[in-house]
Amino acid sequence: MTDPELDTDILIVGAGPVGLFLANECARRRIRCMLIESRPAQSEHSKALAVMPRTMEIFDMAGIAAPFEESANRVTSIAMTKPSGTLARMPFAPKESPYPYVSMVPQDVTEQILSEQLRRKSGDVDYRTNFVSAVQSEHCVAANVESNDKTREIRAAFLVGCDGAHSAVRHSLDLRFQGKAYDAFFMLADIETNESLPASEMQLCPSEFGPLAIFPMSPTRRRLVATVTKEGPGEPSLEIVRRLLAERGPRGMEALGIHWSSYFRVHHRQVERLRLGRIFLAGDAAHIHSPIGGQGMNTGLDDVWNLAWKLDFAVRGFARQQLLDSYDIERSPIIRGVIEMTDLMTKGLGTPSKAAQIARDLAIPLLFRLRPFQHMMVQRLSHLGISYAASPIVLGDGQRYFDSSLRGGGLCSKFILMIGNGAERSAARQAERLSTDMSDVLELRTVPGGCVRLVRPDGYIAYEAAKGGADAIKRISSLLDAMIAGST
Repeated sequence: MTDPELDTDILIVGAGPVGLFLANECARRRIRCMLIESRPAQSEHSKALAVMPRTMEIFDMAGIAAPFEESANRVTSIAMTKPSGTLARMPFAPKESPYPYVSMVPQDVTEQILSEQLRRKSGDVDYRTNFVSAVQSEHCVAANVESNDKTREIRAAFLVGCDGAHSAVRHSLDLRFQGKAYDAFFMLADIETNESLPASEMQLCPSEFGPLAIFPMSPTRRRLVATVTKEGPGEPSLEIVRRLLAERGPRGMEALGIHWSSYFRVHHRQVERLRLGRIFLAGDAAHIHSPIGGQGMNTGLDDVWNLAWKLDFAVRGFARQQLLDSYDIERSPIIRGVIEMTDLMTKGLGTPSKAAQIARDLAIPLLFRLRPFQHMMVQRLSHLGISYAASPIVLGDGQRYFDSSLRGGGLCSKFILMIGNGAERSAARQAERLSTDMSDVLELRTVPGGCVRLVRPDGYIAYEAAKGGADAIKRISSLLDAMIAGST
């Protein structure tokens, strides 16, 4: 249970999208949290942009999807394009999701939405506050933070570092950030364009000069991300953007103006551990990779969605160590897969090898026409294909689950035990007893059919049997016992 001697239950360091979303989830679950941020205010630039279908489902389950729907430009196809013409086009419209598109929402808008949602839940951000150090004990984390040239101590049950690629929290833990930097610089530019390209299509442009990705924000505003050779001091100019489009971009696209731009270095790295005692890492503090593919923010949001319910159970005194351990076990392979995929896309689109370019340009039109390839790509990019099959707290495939009952904030602080109205009577009676005995952490719902299914508080299936009998309920009971302690 909440310790009144502590200043807060969860101390979150970093108020980017990942930290803000975690703070929202703490507030929704009525967990005390403090959110500190070294910046004086939220971002004014649109760094991260793409919000994937699974992320929209997560926002829906958290009850905050509506403002993102209203703000988004919807992308439903991906084209592979060169100055000589379009190599291939692939639909991006997964039928299994109510969000069959990529939602293009600038990061500053995402942060604004999440900040407003947090304030509605009576939460806030402590700006101009720097994390300095932390010391752990058996029962809490004592963190030193600095603001207004004064240092103070905050005692929390848990600390989560969401403080970006240069994470002070990660550095304080002395954890290795394994990987390396790309040789090239990357350029990011938000530009005004003509209407030669559809607003519902994203372009990936393979080139011997390096990859270029074009993300539509509106019919006439687009985000460009490309590898470049940095040209002198200052930010990329409109002249540089036009030259890059001429050598790599789609035919007919014109850059008419530039809103903002920057050069930056990109690494592909992953922290060796996501958890050390009572301190956790999430988002860019734990992993960074190529921006090609629009995966970064979504992966970070997935991190804290996986973590929030586990911290909730821990704060309420119900979590065994295995439940907290599962955060690293579940998320690390997913992160590694994202890094490998974005690295492969970046290198493949920008290979300098003439032979590899020819092979790539011949293969792309063939692959993009294949339904299995389309499905695989959409599943991976959309995050709908994420599963936790290898997790110690999952029996089975650990796949995503999403239906109308979970929407609008319909999933929060309990497992959902779904039992079919056609299941065996003995199983139904056992399910009722189990839900009564574990009422703090388990909700029973009757659904059509004969199945038995245990859905986690993050919308992933912990166990499922097509024909539910007493044995299925016993397995679910044993699985919950391995995760949960102290429930009545």
